[in-house]
Amino acid sequence: MFAPESHTIETYATQLARLREHMSKTVRGKDRIIDQVIVCMLAGGHVLIEDLPGVGKTTLAYALSRSLEGSFGRIQFTSDLLPSDVLGVSIFNRQNEVFEFRKGPIFANIVLADEINRATPKTQSALLEVMDRGRVSMDGQTFATPAPFMVFATQNPVDFEGTFPLPESQMDRFLMRLLMGYAEQDAELEILRNPQLSYDSIDAETIMSLDEIAAMQRDLEQIFVEESVLRYMLAIVQATRTEAEFRAGISTRGAIALKRVTQAYALLHGRGFVKPSDVQSVVKEVFVHRLSTHRQSSDTLEERHLVEDTLGRILEAIPEPV
Repeated sequence: MFAPESHTIETYATQLARLREHMSKTVRGKDRIIDQVIVCMLAGGHVLIEDLPGVGKTTLAYALSRSLEGSFGRIQFTSDLLPSDVLGVSIFNRQNEVFEFRKGPIFANIVLADEINRATPKTQSALLEVMDRGRVSMDGQTFATPAPFMVFATQNPVDFEGTFPLPESQMDRFLMRLLMGYAEQDAELEILRNPQLSYDSIDAETIMSLDEIAAMQRDLEQIFVEESVLRYMLAIVQATRTEAEFRAGISTRGAIALKRVTQAYALLHGRGFVKPSDVQSVVKEVFVHRLSTHRQSSDTLEERHLVEDTLGRILEAIPEPV
């Protein structure tokens, strides 16, 4: 691997800095989570934002979509939502006497899957192929989603009435799972001072085109990862597989996800190479939702904290390459 030309890295870093600044005007006091969402986009993955209602999850999705060129689709997940409501449906055209596929809201560059865990397992499973392969198979035909394609899903972890927990196969389709958290006091005060509180008031200035996003995603593979850093990642992965607290360790898919996210993180910070600190900065967001403990807990936040604590001990035990 060879790092992209330095002037390209500088150009990308400047564009991404503008995107971060623009989003921060809407999502105040959340610079870290803005960075994580941008990293997920650069890596070509999907993100799951999990937290209490009303802390800005949907606003974050709108802020990202309004900053980028391309189409946006929103799906409000409910218990009566059908797979056809998401993917689309074949309708018989009497004039031509053929079935025509009418595409659903999933066919957009950025798709907000709001409260995804309120849909039934049948509807949730309809997302597996499209999130994994970027395409929908229907009636013997295959329909590709527009590129780039990103599912931005939200769920409320403490509201279990009328919800269906996402299965492990579905969770694995998300590149990162993030915790929104409350806004800091100064940021929340600024929000209260602002009378424009609806989604329609979000600044709609386009900061980045689809071609620019595609170029960054394409060049991501060229971000250099030194052998010792690769071995550091693998040591963490292997440690999860031997950790008695976990029911199962990180898969090879998860290891590849970690590498790609660290490359995106390096690019966001204007570097053509990955540092060990990049791994430490993103590993929990990439791994936590792929791990579960033997302990039975009815609280998903408590389960998350148990996994984070165990993963934290693993990171402390593995020496950082120098």
